[in-house]
Amino acid sequence: MKNKKHNKLKILNDPIYGFIQIPNTLVFDLIEHRYFQRLRRITQMGFSNLVYPGANHTRFHHAIGCMHLMQKAVRVLRFKQVRISEEEENGLYIAILLHDIGHGAFSHALEHSIVNGISHEEISLKFMKKLNDEFNGKLDLAIEIFEGKYHRKFLCKLISSQLDIDRLDYLKRDSFYTGVTEGNISSDRLIAMMNVKDDELVIEGKGIYSVENFLIARRLMYWQVYLHKTGLVAENMLVNVLKRAKELADKGVELFASTSLRYFLYKKISQDNFTDETLEMFSKLDDYDVMSAIKEWTNHSDKILSLLSKMIVDRKLLRIEIQQKEFEAAELNKKINKVSKKLELSENEAKYFVFTKKIENQAYQQEKPIFILNKKGKLRDIAKASDQLNLQALTNPVIKYFICYPK
Repeated sequence: MKNKKHNKLKILNDPIYGFIQIPNTLVFDLIEHRYFQRLRRITQMGFSNLVYPGANHTRFHHAIGCMHLMQKAVRVLRFKQVRISEEEENGLYIAILLHDIGHGAFSHALEHSIVNGISHEEISLKFMKKLNDEFNGKLDLAIEIFEGKYHRKFLCKLISSQLDIDRLDYLKRDSFYTGVTEGNISSDRLIAMMNVKDDELVIEGKGIYSVENFLIARRLMYWQVYLHKTGLVAENMLVNVLKRAKELADKGVELFASTSLRYFLYKKISQDNFTDETLEMFSKLDDYDVMSAIKEWTNHSDKILSLLSKMIVDRKLLRIEIQQKEFEAAELNKKINKVSKKLELSENEAKYFVFTKKIENQAYQQEKPIFILNKKGKLRDIAKASDQLNLQALTNPVIKYFICYPK
């Protein structure tokens, strides 16, 4: 019996956009690759589901959604007589599909605890180069666009800028899954208003209100969702659990961990020694490894590790206070002393339970402007073109400080 030809032009059903078509067989093969399939096991929003129970969507959803929006963007720009070759089109699809492939378990927590000195963008690039070897150089152009090195700058801006395809998907998607309607932007309309002038990605004048809405939605989503106080506590507690586990591992203490998690706990990983073997191990590490270890660590003999793990598993989180100015050292030390006495820990150990940090939110960075194209063909920065006074205010970074301590 003859082998049936495998149909690679599949259609996926997305709760936000409806049916999404996979544009070609190369993209299909990349989606099928185990590196990409790992994204199904990495949540898009870390521990935000402790605040918004619906926020269980994954990096996989997001990457596929981005690819779909990129297909729309290419159609719109071509319709407006912007020349995009088939090779460039493919480069865009692959670059946006793989832009987050280097994210670690629980998105950002690993970067601040056990995989230090290398960012998820750098790991994404390593994955892309490895895939490029496997796919005989077919990702050359995608990598050039992803790195921002391609000579046609507007293609790079579609992947990474203040109004890129990545943001157009995650704001809409995170808003949908959290139920926070303030983030529900009109990505369709923003894409429909896109154009290219002097190699700059621009928005036509009549799309100005959609851009304003997008910037304000982004600001609200940051304060209401991404920097929500409960989410901040949970994420920092996760970082502290992993830091404690790493500290114990460095001392040779035996810890329950999957093969891939053990590799990162018992080895010092940095940019300099991030080898092919490290990448292979990273490709097998996901939320499941971290969560199953934390569940097991609730029984560990180390008081700090077990207590922090229990607090996360049972959602008995630390208390958090947020304010505009820094917390006094005296206040922090008083809380550290109290915890060290109560839990019989050294002051250094108590810092796992009492800590202060700052958060920053800048909705719009003027040094990387979003350009509005007016009727006369002139380009203006949205902050100047808008008649909304508060857009100018969005260019100022807002800094707040928080302190966490046991209830």
